[in-house]
Amino acid sequence: MSESVKKRSYEARGRRAASAATRQRIVDAARELMLSTGYRATTVAAVAAAAEVNVDTIYRLVGRKPMLLRELIEQAISGQDRAVVAEQRAPIQAIRAEPDPALKLTMYARAIRETHERLAPLFVALRDASTTEPEAQQVWQEISERRATNMRKLVGEIADTGRLRPGLSIDDAADTVWVMNSPEVFVMLTSERGWTPERYERWLAESWCRLLLTDTA
Repeated sequence: MSESVKKRSYEARGRRAASAATRQRIVDAARELMLSTGYRATTVAAVAAAAEVNVDTIYRLVGRKPMLLRELIEQAISGQDRAVVAEQRAPIQAIRAEPDPALKLTMYARAIRETHERLAPLFVALRDASTTEPEAQQVWQEISERRATNMRKLVGEIADTGRLRPGLSIDDAADTVWVMNSPEVFVMLTSERGWTPERYERWLAESWCRLLLTDTA
């Protein structure tokens, strides 16, 4: 490889790294503003000012305000500075590898608690936005449908062990997991009823084991 080609490759990597850093600075600024002032009160211009970029840079690197919110939620779900599909996340990989269904559900309850501790404040902002902005509602609906699909995969793995309660369909079991681990329930129990996140986690694990599994291994 010639020196000129190496130089162009190096420069291209540098530009990509700088662009990624700027994008994350935008996302971080949007998170701080949306959590402090609410989704509606947060403008793209305000995010641009906080991130020290032009508005056009936000549109180019992330998108319009609903896309900013989507990125915030995806990062909260993934626990990283980028969206990561469920199958590539280490906690999900460990859950899928666990053969015992009770332990699988217990591990999943912990993963959900940790996710909601990051996600719940953003959910409140999204709930506020979705009452008046169809695009914000669409963002949540898409994520909700994805959650439902992932719940069906989890329950399917439990059914394969032979421990799913007789007479309980995979669809009904998946819907039970889906509604109980929703951000709405987490917010209601921790914010409105005063539960600790740890109590919520225990409640999920114990309730799922009682509702979904046979009594004996």
